[in-house]
Amino acid sequence: MTAPTLTTARLTLRPHRPSDLDEMVEMITDPAFTAQIGAPPATREEVWHRLLRYVAHWPVMGFGHWVVRETASGAYLGEVGLMESRRATSPAFEGTPEAAWGFLPRVHGQGYAAEACAAMLGWADGRGIERTVCIISPGNAPSIRLAERLGYSSAGEVRYRDAPILFFERRR
Repeated sequence: MTAPTLTTARLTLRPHRPSDLDEMVEMITDPAFTAQIGAPPATREEVWHRLLRYVAHWPVMGFGHWVVRETASGAYLGEVGLMESRRATSPAFEGTPEAAWGFLPRVHGQGYAAEACAAMLGWADGRGIERTVCIISPGNAPSIRLAERLGYSSAGEVRYRDAPILFFERRR
């Protein structure tokens, strides 16, 4: 399966392309972005591998990530998606699609994440995906609020990379 293109009132969600690399690097190496996800800035090489993983996810799993662009300008805003991450969490949630989102810090607070995630979850619901989960760093209040607005409820805490992280789940 290849990734479908989704559209909303303001956004176009489309599959990743190699030409997205520089914009992805800008976001994923921004200290304001990495502080929210509780991870060190990635290298260009690591971002390239992430992009390849996003492209390959679709034909293997039947779901994956999208690049989010403003339709009117074509500007890169961030990305959303579903993944089978097989993270080494305790307890594990392997086999359940994990929702993820990330946006350039300069576009936060404009409703893009909510709009893009609603499109992503609408697509998932339409495909019969019954349950999705997400993990969020405890200090990332904006993502916690967004998850709750999207219908995710707290399912407690999991341990990931020897640290506690908040665990949320959503039913179709």
